[in-house]
Amino acid sequence: MDSPAPQDYGTISPFIMVDDIDRQIDFLQSVFNAEVKGNLKNAEGLSVHAEVTIGNSVIMLGRGSSSLPSQPSMNYVFVADANSVYKKALASGAVSIYEPDDKFYGIREAGFKDFHNNTWFIAQYLKEVSVEEIEKTFAEKH
Repeated sequence: MDSPAPQDYGTISPFIMVDDIDRQIDFLQSVFNAEVKGNLKNAEGLSVHAEVTIGNSVIMLGRGSSSLPSQPSMNYVFVADANSVYKKALASGAVSIYEPDDKFYGIREAGFKDFHNNTWFIAQYLKEVSVEEIEKTFAEKH
């Protein structure tokens, strides 16, 4: 066994607690082309736990409760086209934190918040930059 996690799961899996799982799934599908892996509903038909895949990652979604309340999360997602994903996010109701911009560490990056106040940073890989070069540039800028 190479990993303690089940097949198709990473060693670390984000678990986001939200008030409305179905609305969160719609957002993730619209913005990141997420695929629903499973969606458990209670007797009233409310989603209480769901899992979606984005790329090769599984995100678990839980319905907030008094014992496990909803709370904002921060997520960093690698995407093929930061401009396109950013535009889809804003069209889906997200609020911009910052527009796509090429960073000195070789990533085109942007940020936004969704209606549950989750923060999403998106990153489009542009080029390999050595740790030494990143540290040097960072020291010069700060």
